[in-house]
Formats: sequence, structure tokens, C-alpha cells
Amino acid sequence: MRPRSAARTRTRTRTRTLTPTARVRRLRRHITALFALTSAVGLIGMAVFAVHSDDRRWRQQLDQSMGQDTSWAIGLLITDEDGRLDTRELADTMGTGCPPLTVLSVPPGEGDAPLTVDHAPRRPCLTVSSSDLQAAGAAAVRGEHSTAVDRHTTDGRPVRLYADPFYAPEAVEGEAPQGVIVTMAGTADQRADHRRLTWLVAGACAVLVCLSAAVGHLLSGRAIRPALAALRQQEAFLADAAHDLRTPAASLRTLAETALRGETDSTDVLRRSLRLADGMGGLVDGLLTRARLMSGTETLVREPLRLDQLVEGVVADAPAEGHRVTLRAEETVVVADPDLVRRAVGNLLGNALAHGHAPGEPAEVVVTVSADGSVVVEDAGPGLPPGLAEAGTLFDRFRSGGGSTGLGLSIAAWVAHAHGGDLTAGPAEGGGARFVLRLPLA
Repeated sequence: MRPRSAARTRTRTRTRTLTPTARVRRLRRHITALFALTSAVGLIGMAVFAVHSDDRRWRQQLDQSMGQDTSWAIGLLITDEDGRLDTRELADTMGTGCPPLTVLSVPPGEGDAPLTVDHAPRRPCLTVSSSDLQAAGAAAVRGEHSTAVDRHTTDGRPVRLYADPFYAPEAVEGEAPQGVIVTMAGTADQRADHRRLTWLVAGACAVLVCLSAAVGHLLSGRAIRPALAALRQQEAFLADAAHDLRTPAASLRTLAETALRGETDSTDVLRRSLRLADGMGGLVDGLLTRARLMSGTETLVREPLRLDQLVEGVVADAPAEGHRVTLRAEETVVVADPDLVRRAVGNLLGNALAHGHAPGEPAEVVVTVSADGSVVVEDAGPGLPPGLAEAGTLFDRFRSGGGSTGLGLSIAAWVAHAHGGDLTAGPAEGGGARFVLRLPLA
């Protein structure tokens, strides 16, 4: 067989490039997971400590109770003159059946001989195998101290064995124990309580981890909200710039190619290029203004302003080009930023002059400044684009009709809202469009 070529055996990996917004949202998920993981580690650590402490506590309490029983029983043991252990007083004085007390003595000599049973209850309430009993007693004798172990009874119930060594009365220091007393106690109730506590702590930890994840998700959302807003503004600005500058740039390229081929008059090319350059300058200016308004970097300079005089200046500076603009103004003082209000009124007037007339006919525009702080711009054109005013999207970007971008109306709406006013649109009495800009009075 021929070896496969490297091109056929090569594994191709496709990586998807994430957008900045997707990266920020992925960062939010990572922050939430890290917050939840940190909380889970801390809570699990405390839960393990609490469960372990409870497990040790109930065993210590049970050992202390059984130690009191064995100490009392050791006090009742008697050693005769021959050194033999006498357990009759122990059996006569205290009941050794429950809790069961077993006395084991160490046989003489050395080796691993089993302990001798000197006393065992006749009817013990708990019974374990003799091997478990011997193992617990031998461990206490070897260690020369009390020993407690967990075992099961012959019928399968959990118990705890407690072995306490004792010494002969004449024993000297360092001598081995004479024997050991082994007692036991059932642990079913304590283990059940411990299991309930374990499940309770585990459930509480799970709830707290979920709550911590939810709180972390909310906090991370609040933390990245400004970043998402900035990214959306940046993306909107880039989309506006790309959308609005594509057509005039293509027109300039077409004019340049036409001029190079010599198919048209150079004066006409320059005139058209100048108009396109002016239009592109206005677009760039509008885009920058809208971006500053959206990002909050445009600072409002609020001051008392003669609205009628400002509108009069805007009307005087507007390029009429055969159109007729009628101004009706009352003396009105508002609190606003002069530059922004001038731009908003200029955009409304420019929109009326551009779209408020039929093709080839001059525009008839009426601008009214009322004493309530409103500026009304009416035209006699074809009216508002169908459906936009009803949908409430007339002031969004790219929503204006007639081939324009809608930035002028969008900026005017932003200016109105930034001053605490509003901008509304509706049909005019003559069938055209009517825009009302309202600003707060001084």
C-alpha cells in the first residue's frame, strides 16, 4: 500500500473568532464560575469541618459515658491473696447486662494467648463476636490505655466498644495491666442524627453555592455593563460610518474614473466632487456628534438661552436654494446648551428642506417658536415614511426615508432627551411632516 500523503492525513481545525461583545459575555460567565467555585470551596471546607467535628463530638461523649461505667466497675473488682480476680461484688452491686460489662484478665506468661473471660453478663442487651471482644481488650492491654472501636453486633446493629485496662493493687510502675473491662453501647441513634446533619449541611451548601452563583452573575453583569455599552456604541459608530461613507466614497471614485477617461467636463466633476466632499464632511460631523452623545462625553453647558433668537440665526444660515422658510417666533427663554440646540434645530430644518417637497419643486417650510419652549418645523412635502412614525422607530439610525441616513433626526432626539425634553413627529396640516422639539423653560 502507498503511504497516505500528509495533505490527506492532516487534521484541519476551525476556530471561530469571537466578537468583542461575545468575549465580554464569556468573561462574565468565567467570573460567575470563578465566584461560584470560590464560594463552593469555602463552603465545602466549612461543611467538612462541621461534619467531622460533629462525628468526633458524639463519639467523645459516648466514650466519656462508657468510661464512667468502666471506672466504677474497676472500683468494684477485688483481688484475693492468691492474686486471683474476684468479680462477685461487681456482679452483685451493678447490673452488668445493660450496658454489658465483660471482665477479661491477662493470662500469666508471655505470648499472644487470648485473654481469659472472668466475668460476662448472662443476658446482655448487646452481643458482639468474641473475636471483636478479644481484639478490643488486647488493644487496650498493649497500649496500656483505654481504647474505643466501632463494630457491629451479631445481628448487624452498630455499636462502639470501649476497653479500659486495670492493674493489680500491688502493681508497681511499669508493670503490665492485670486485665481489662470491655463495655459497649449502641450507636444507631447517634449515626442517624449525624447523617441528618450531614444531609442538612450538604443541602445548605448546595443552596448557598447556587445563591452565590446567582449573586456573582448579577454582580459580574453590573460590572461589565459599561463595557458592553461602550462596545455597542463603538459597533454602532463603526456601522454608521461604514454605511454612510460607502456611497459617497463610491461616487467620488466614479467621478475620478470618469474624469480620467475625459468623458465629462472637469468643472462639472469638480463641482460634484465638492458637493460630495461637503456631504461627507457633514456625515462625519454627525457621526462624531452622535458618538459623543451616546458615550456621554458630550458635556451639556446648561444656561439661559433665547430660543427665538437662536432659531432665527439657524434659519438665516440655512441654505435655502430657492426654498421658502417662514419663521414665527415668540420671545422664549429656555435652559439648554446653545451648540447642541443649534445642531438639533438645524437638523430638523435641513430634513424639512431636503424631504419636505416634491421633486423639482421648492419646499414650503414653517418654523414656529412658542412661549412654552417648543420649536415646530412643518413642511408641505409627501409626509412621514409609512409605518415609521407608528412603530416609534423614526428617530433610530437608518430609519429616515428619501435615501438619507436618519442621523439628523437621531441627533435631534438625543439632544432633546439630554435636556429633559422630547422630540415628536406627526402629520402637518398641509399634508407634510410636523416635528415638535420641546425644551425645558428657564
